[in-house]
Amino acid sequence: MFDIKNEVLTAEKSIRQYIRETPLDYSIALSRESGINLFLKCENLQYTGSFKVRGAFNKLLSLNAAQRAQGVVTASSGNHGAAVAFAMKELDMQGVVFVPENAASTKIENIRNYTNNLQFYGTDCMHAEMRALEYAKQHNMVYVSPYNDPAVIAGQGTIGLELFYQLETCDAVFVPIGGGGLIAGIAGYLKAMNPEVKIIGCLPENSPVMAESITAGHIIEMETLPTLSDATAGGIEPGAITFDICQQLVDEYILVSENEIKNAIIRMIKTQHLLIEGASGVALAAVLKSANKFQGKNVVAVMSGGNISLDTLKSII
Repeated sequence: MFDIKNEVLTAEKSIRQYIRETPLDYSIALSRESGINLFLKCENLQYTGSFKVRGAFNKLLSLNAAQRAQGVVTASSGNHGAAVAFAMKELDMQGVVFVPENAASTKIENIRNYTNNLQFYGTDCMHAEMRALEYAKQHNMVYVSPYNDPAVIAGQGTIGLELFYQLETCDAVFVPIGGGGLIAGIAGYLKAMNPEVKIIGCLPENSPVMAESITAGHIIEMETLPTLSDATAGGIEPGAITFDICQQLVDEYILVSENEIKNAIIRMIKTQHLLIEGASGVALAAVLKSANKFQGKNVVAVMSGGNISLDTLKSII
């Protein structure tokens, strides 16, 4: 495992001018209701509406002049694509974003805010990732993985760095998991600073690939069902470095139902007046589901993004 803590410190210096330090909000209503001291790390208020800009900028800023001139390729269900497109625009670079054919319309619109160079492929993020990798090799371009890259992981880990300074005592952090880049970065930094902090991985029951892979002892392929948490849905690239990091640093995995995700999104609107997407709802639902284990403790739920479509919001409400 690479030295995540030092990579995060390097990333922090590199990307700070391009990202927001997002607020850590204490929820009075949800804390009273759950019996824990609940803090919300509001990455839904980050540029592009998601934490993904951290990793995208760190990766693109790490490229040399020749690589930048050649351009980059990425694949995404939406948030990572928008983040890379935004970073390309800010750094005056060119590139291609591959997305699954069934990607959420609101996330496609978000990517188009920054680039029109989109290509649709497959019906799963893994299909789009494999095609993007192939395209990058054919055109001698750099592939920017959504999670399977030390620079991307280190960028996401700057959330852990912010948390460390924003909250004096942190007992547990609940993080949504798809490919594992977000939780790997946060866990790598926070565990290095405080080995006692509990890192809890949160997944939808309809797409629990990382949790099932950890149980199996290796990355598995499995059919996943549609989920409100589209940002964490789909498979994991074979040999992904995030798997080993999750094996070593994540203390527990909690799966939540679609109904629990819906209720979490509604709870956030009612109590905090904040709009979150399904992946953020997964983290909040997992906190509320396991609140009895953390009574009186300081707990953080990472609100990873806020890119939810109006149609989805209507159907939930």
